[in-house]
Parts: sequence; structure tokens; C-alpha cells
Amino acid sequence: MDPELEAFIALFPASRLDDPVADRESFAKLATSVPKPDTSAMTIEDRTVPGDPEVAIRVYRPIEAPGAIVWLHGGGWVMGDLDTEHPWAARLAEASGAVVISVNYRLAPENPFPAAIDDVYTVLTWAAENAAELGVTPDRIAIGGHSAGGGLAAATALRARDEQGPPIRFQLLNQPGLDDRLETWSARNFTDTPWVYREKLAAMWRYYLDGQPASSAYAAPARATDLSGLPPAYLATAEFCPNRDENIDYAVRLMRAGVPVELHQWPGTFHGSQAILSADVSRRQIAELGDVLRRALQSA
Repeated sequence: MDPELEAFIALFPASRLDDPVADRESFAKLATSVPKPDTSAMTIEDRTVPGDPEVAIRVYRPIEAPGAIVWLHGGGWVMGDLDTEHPWAARLAEASGAVVISVNYRLAPENPFPAAIDDVYTVLTWAAENAAELGVTPDRIAIGGHSAGGGLAAATALRARDEQGPPIRFQLLNQPGLDDRLETWSARNFTDTPWVYREKLAAMWRYYLDGQPASSAYAAPARATDLSGLPPAYLATAEFCPNRDENIDYAVRLMRAGVPVELHQWPGTFHGSQAILSADVSRRQIAELGDVLRRALQSA
């Protein structure tokens, strides 16, 4: 374990995700403890995207953005909102120079699959149709997210491909939740890792899938049998994360399907540890997400 991260483990609140409402409150308190981002070089606007239902978004718009990303927060499909994601959405906008469209998708267990992906797809479609207003072109819109949000991003890329939907420039997947089966070595053996471990991850999937196995790859992207024709992708994994091996497997499968992939396995880290901004490795992770996105949106 990275020593700068290890020093903070005792400060992480214990959570088995037995009470989603209480856990949302704890998650929100944890988010407010993060140092505030610098937003002086961007405008921030809360908006509502028309749909059934409407979807709340927060748009971070730097000057002369090379493109945009539909960005999806983490929280196990159960926790998180525009406010908890604010420190990370703003930092991604600052680091990449891109317009960041943070999505307040519906949460489980009140709204299990496919509510969240339907909300994300609504926002992706809106972003493509309103690219000029966002100051970008429709061919320079990426999708990405942390954890559960990363899984939603991967699923939305699959759906957009299958339905000939809006073109997606790039997938930015940070420790994504991709496989409900929990059969990889890391998913089976990481039973006491910080913040996210096997039992907690299993609870997240139960809430999201309403207690059933994933019915399609749109629910759990690792179940997709064909990964060809998907947008180029960046996947970041944490060494001590139950999602680690499914992330690596998915990256390798994308490569075998002919999809350009950059894979970064961060040694000494655990799921969500990039939130510990005092650690050098966390600052490097956030900087890399921004740099990767900037390059993807600026490329020919």
C-alpha cells in the first residue's frame, strides 16, 4: 500500500451499505471534506435535460474547450449526486480543458437498472444535439466516469454502438464496475480492502440489478460478447480494488476486438483513493485523467 494513502485508511467511514439512505448522507459528508477545486477559469451552470423523466446536469465550461465529456459519478449506483461529484468534475474540467457535463442519474434501489443508463443516454443524445451551444462539435464528445459511473459509461458506449446513436469520441473509465458475477481473483479475494470490498460490492450490484443477475451487457458491460466498433478507451485500475481484474480483462478484450486502449494499473492504491489529494499518487491519477481526455479530444 502507498504509505501516503495508508495513513488515511482509518479515517474512511465503515460502510456495509445496509442502509442506502444513511450511506448517502455519509458519502455526502465525505465529499464535503475534500479541498475545494479552483473554478475561476470556467463557468458552471445547473441545467435540466428534457426527458421522461427530466435529468439534472451541471455543466463545467472552460474557455476554448477542445470538446466535451458526459461525466458520471461513482457511488455504487446507490450514492452520489451533482454535489458529491463537484470536486472531481471541476478538477477534470480544469485538467483537461474540456466541457464536463456531470449527470445526476437516478439511483438504486428506488430506481434499479435500466433507470440510470436511460438517464445517461438521454443526456448523451442532448449533448450531441446541442454541441454548438456547448461550444464543441458533435464528433468531439466523450463519455466517462468513476466506479459505477465508469460502468455506466461503458454500457452507454455499447448501447450507442448498437442503436447507431450519438457518436462517442472516447471512453474515460476510472475503476469501472463492469461485472456483476464477481468471479475474478480480485473480486473473490479482496474481502477487507479499504472503502470497497467484496461484500460491499455485491450489495451494490444487488441494489442496482434488483437482486437479479444482469439481464444484458447494458447492465454489466463485461457480459458483452462483442466489443468491436467501440470508441477508444482509457481504463485505470487500483491494485487493491475488487474491480481490478475485471477492468484488466475488459481492456484486453477491447484490444483483441481492435479497439485502441490505454490501460494504467496504479500500484499501491485502492478503490476511490484518488480522493486523498495529499498523496502524490492521487494527484498524478487526476492529472493523468485530464491529460488523457485532452489528448483524445484534440486528436485528429
